[in-house]
Amino acid sequence: MSEEQHLAKLANSIVEFDVHNVKQIIQEALHIGISPYKIITDGLAKGMDIVGQRYENGEYFLPELVMAGETMKRAMNFLKPFIKSGNSSIKGKVVIGTVEGDIHNIGKNLVVTFLTAAGLEVYDLGVDVPAEKFVEKVKETEASVLCLSALLTTTVTEMKNVIEALKRAGIRNKVKVVVGGAPLNEEIARRIGADLYARDAAQDVSLIVDRYFRD
Repeated sequence: MSEEQHLAKLANSIVEFDVHNVKQIIQEALHIGISPYKIITDGLAKGMDIVGQRYENGEYFLPELVMAGETMKRAMNFLKPFIKSGNSSIKGKVVIGTVEGDIHNIGKNLVVTFLTAAGLEVYDLGVDVPAEKFVEKVKETEASVLCLSALLTTTVTEMKNVIEALKRAGIRNKVKVVVGGAPLNEEIARRIGADLYARDAAQDVSLIVDRYFRD
Protein backbone atom coordinates (compact mmCIF):
# COMPACT_ATOMS: atom_id res chain seq x y z
CA MET A 1 0.00 0.00 0.00
CA SER A 2 1.38 3.41 -0.98
CA GLU A 3 1.77 6.43 1.31
CA GLU A 4 -1.15 8.11 -0.41
CA GLN A 5 -3.34 5.07 0.20
CA HIS A 6 -2.31 4.97 3.87
CA LEU A 7 -3.23 8.65 4.28
CA ALA A 8 -6.58 8.04 2.61
CA LYS A 9 -7.17 5.13 4.98
CA LEU A 10 -6.41 7.39 7.94
CA ALA A 11 -8.88 10.00 6.71
CA ASN A 12 -11.50 7.32 6.18
CA SER A 13 -11.05 6.05 9.74
CA ILE A 14 -12.30 9.44 10.98
CA VAL A 15 -15.12 9.67 8.43
CA GLU A 16 -16.37 6.19 9.38
CA PHE A 17 -15.78 6.68 13.15
CA ASP A 18 -13.48 3.63 13.26
CA VAL A 19 -12.49 4.18 16.87
CA HIS A 20 -11.56 0.52 17.38
CA ASN A 21 -9.08 0.25 14.50
CA VAL A 22 -7.63 3.75 14.19
CA LYS A 23 -4.65 2.87 16.40
CA GLN A 24 -3.72 -0.04 14.15
CA ILE A 25 -4.10 2.12 11.03
CA ILE A 26 -1.74 4.71 12.54
CA GLN A 27 0.77 2.00 13.46
CA GLU A 28 0.78 0.83 9.86
CA ALA A 29 1.43 4.38 8.66
CA LEU A 30 4.27 4.88 11.14
CA HIS A 31 5.76 1.53 10.12
CA ILE A 32 6.22 2.63 6.50
CA GLY A 33 7.83 5.89 7.58
CA ILE A 34 4.99 8.45 7.45
CA SER A 35 5.74 11.16 10.01
CA PRO A 36 3.33 11.80 12.90
CA TYR A 37 2.79 15.36 11.67
CA LYS A 38 1.88 14.16 8.18
CA ILE A 39 -0.42 11.51 9.66
CA ILE A 40 -2.29 14.35 11.35
CA THR A 41 -2.30 17.00 8.63
CA ASP A 42 -2.65 14.84 5.51
CA GLY A 43 -4.59 11.97 7.03
CA LEU A 44 -6.65 12.51 10.16
CA ALA A 45 -7.29 16.23 9.59
CA LYS A 46 -8.47 15.53 6.04
CA GLY A 47 -11.02 13.15 7.54
CA MET A 48 -12.21 15.85 9.94
CA ASP A 49 -12.56 18.23 6.98
CA ILE A 50 -14.84 15.72 5.26
CA VAL A 51 -16.87 15.29 8.44
CA GLY A 52 -17.25 19.07 8.69
CA GLN A 53 -18.37 19.33 5.08
CA ARG A 54 -20.93 16.58 5.55
CA TYR A 55 -22.22 18.34 8.66
CA GLU A 56 -22.60 21.60 6.74
CA ASN A 57 -24.39 19.75 3.94
CA GLY A 58 -26.85 18.12 6.34
CA GLU A 59 -25.46 14.63 5.77
CA TYR A 60 -24.02 14.35 9.29
CA PHE A 61 -25.53 15.62 12.53
CA LEU A 62 -24.34 16.21 16.10
CA PRO A 63 -24.00 12.47 16.97
CA GLU A 64 -21.71 11.99 13.95
CA LEU A 65 -19.61 15.00 15.00
CA VAL A 66 -19.25 13.52 18.47
CA MET A 67 -18.23 10.10 17.11
CA ALA A 68 -15.71 11.64 14.73
CA GLY A 69 -14.32 13.68 17.62
CA GLU A 70 -13.96 10.57 19.78
CA THR A 71 -12.13 8.76 16.98
CA MET A 72 -9.80 11.74 16.55
CA LYS A 73 -9.21 11.85 20.30
CA ARG A 74 -8.27 8.16 20.35
CA ALA A 75 -5.88 8.73 17.45
CA MET A 76 -4.22 11.72 19.08
CA ASN A 77 -3.79 9.98 22.44
CA PHE A 78 -1.87 7.25 20.65
CA LEU A 79 0.22 9.73 18.64
CA LYS A 80 1.19 12.03 21.52
CA PRO A 81 4.45 10.25 22.46
CA PHE A 82 5.60 10.38 18.85
CA ILE A 83 4.61 14.03 18.42
CA LYS A 84 6.45 15.26 21.50
CA SER A 85 9.70 13.73 20.35
CA GLY A 86 9.97 16.05 17.34
CA ASN A 87 10.21 19.72 16.40
CA SER A 88 12.11 20.64 19.57
CA SER A 89 13.64 23.71 17.89
CA ILE A 90 10.45 25.78 18.18
CA LYS A 91 9.68 27.06 21.67
CA GLY A 92 6.85 29.21 22.99
CA LYS A 93 3.64 29.31 24.99
CA VAL A 94 0.08 29.45 23.66
CA VAL A 95 -3.22 29.70 25.53
CA ILE A 96 -6.28 28.42 23.66
CA GLY A 97 -9.97 27.88 24.28
CA THR A 98 -13.49 28.09 22.88
CA VAL A 99 -15.15 31.30 24.05
CA GLU A 100 -18.01 31.55 26.53
CA GLY A 101 -21.37 30.40 25.17
CA ASP A 102 -19.86 27.93 22.69
CA ILE A 103 -19.14 24.27 23.48
CA HIS A 104 -17.71 23.15 20.13
CA ASN A 105 -14.21 21.76 20.41
CA ILE A 106 -13.31 19.69 17.34
CA GLY A 107 -11.54 22.52 15.51
CA LYS A 108 -9.90 23.73 18.71
CA ASN A 109 -8.63 20.26 19.51
CA LEU A 110 -7.05 19.99 16.07
CA VAL A 111 -5.24 23.29 16.61
CA VAL A 112 -4.01 22.08 20.02
CA THR A 113 -2.68 18.94 18.38
CA PHE A 114 -0.88 20.82 15.61
CA LEU A 115 0.59 23.38 18.01
CA THR A 116 1.90 20.58 20.22
CA ALA A 117 3.31 18.82 17.19
CA ALA A 118 5.14 22.05 16.32
CA GLY A 119 6.87 21.94 19.71
CA LEU A 120 4.89 24.66 21.49
CA GLU A 121 3.72 24.57 25.09
CA VAL A 122 -0.09 24.69 24.89
CA TYR A 123 -2.56 25.52 27.66
CA ASP A 124 -6.01 24.33 26.59
CA LEU A 125 -8.77 25.91 28.69
CA GLY A 126 -11.50 23.83 27.03
CA VAL A 127 -14.88 25.17 25.96
CA ASP A 128 -17.34 27.82 27.21
CA VAL A 129 -14.43 29.82 28.65
CA PRO A 130 -15.19 33.23 30.24
CA ALA A 131 -13.07 36.22 29.24
CA GLU A 132 -11.62 36.55 32.74
CA LYS A 133 -10.27 33.01 32.62
CA PHE A 134 -8.39 33.73 29.39
CA VAL A 135 -6.89 36.84 30.97
CA GLU A 136 -5.85 34.97 34.11
CA LYS A 137 -4.16 32.18 32.14
CA VAL A 138 -2.27 34.58 29.88
CA LYS A 139 -1.01 36.41 32.97
CA GLU A 140 -0.09 33.19 34.76
CA THR A 141 1.77 31.58 31.85
CA GLU A 142 3.08 34.76 30.19
CA ALA A 143 2.00 33.21 26.89
CA SER A 144 2.77 35.28 23.81
CA VAL A 145 -0.19 33.99 21.77
CA LEU A 146 -3.87 33.55 22.66
CA CYS A 147 -6.06 31.48 20.32
CA LEU A 148 -9.84 31.96 20.46
CA SER A 149 -12.23 29.53 18.79
CA ALA A 150 -15.95 29.77 18.02
CA LEU A 151 -18.38 27.90 15.81
CA LEU A 152 -21.55 29.84 16.62
CA THR A 153 -22.18 33.22 15.01
CA THR A 154 -23.67 34.44 18.28
CA THR A 155 -20.40 33.95 20.15
CA VAL A 156 -18.18 36.06 17.87
CA THR A 157 -19.02 39.04 20.09
CA GLU A 158 -17.52 37.14 23.00
CA MET A 159 -14.18 37.10 21.21
CA LYS A 160 -14.28 40.90 21.20
CA ASN A 161 -15.12 40.79 24.92
CA VAL A 162 -11.98 38.75 25.56
CA ILE A 163 -9.84 41.26 23.67
CA GLU A 164 -11.41 44.13 25.63
CA ALA A 165 -10.73 42.24 28.87
CA LEU A 166 -7.06 41.94 27.88
CA LYS A 167 -6.97 45.71 27.38
CA ARG A 168 -8.55 46.38 30.77
CA ALA A 169 -5.98 44.09 32.38
CA GLY A 170 -3.17 46.04 30.71
CA ILE A 171 -1.73 43.04 28.82
CA ARG A 172 -3.20 43.43 25.33
CA ASN A 173 0.14 44.61 23.94
CA LYS A 174 1.91 41.56 25.38
CA VAL A 175 -0.08 38.87 23.59
CA LYS A 176 -1.07 38.22 19.97
CA VAL A 177 -4.72 37.20 19.56
CA VAL A 178 -5.51 34.64 16.87
CA VAL A 179 -9.14 33.85 16.05
CA GLY A 180 -10.69 31.03 14.07
CA GLY A 181 -13.99 29.33 13.39
CA ALA A 182 -16.77 29.02 10.84
CA PRO A 183 -18.49 32.40 11.44
CA LEU A 184 -15.29 34.41 11.02
CA ASN A 185 -13.38 35.99 8.16
CA GLU A 186 -10.52 38.47 7.92
CA GLU A 187 -12.81 41.50 8.01
CA ILE A 188 -14.62 40.34 11.15
CA ALA A 189 -11.31 39.48 12.78
CA ARG A 190 -10.02 43.00 12.17
CA ARG A 191 -13.27 44.52 13.39
CA ILE A 192 -13.13 42.75 16.74
CA GLY A 193 -9.48 43.68 17.21
CA ALA A 194 -7.72 40.35 16.59
CA ASP A 195 -4.15 40.19 15.27
CA LEU A 196 -4.61 37.18 13.02
CA TYR A 197 -7.38 35.13 11.41
CA ALA A 198 -6.98 31.58 10.11
CA ARG A 199 -9.64 29.70 8.16
CA ASP A 200 -8.71 26.18 9.32
CA ALA A 201 -6.61 24.35 11.89
CA ALA A 202 -3.64 23.52 9.66
CA GLN A 203 -3.40 27.09 8.34
CA ASP A 204 -3.89 28.44 11.87
CA VAL A 205 -0.82 26.64 13.18
CA SER A 206 1.30 27.37 10.12
CA LEU A 207 0.58 31.09 10.41
CA ILE A 208 1.15 31.16 14.17
CA VAL A 209 4.48 29.35 14.00
CA ASP A 210 5.80 31.26 11.00
CA ARG A 211 4.74 34.68 12.25
CA TYR A 212 5.36 34.48 15.99
CA PHE A 213 7.79 31.67 16.78
CA ARG A 214 10.35 31.45 13.98
CA ASP A 215 13.81 32.78 14.83
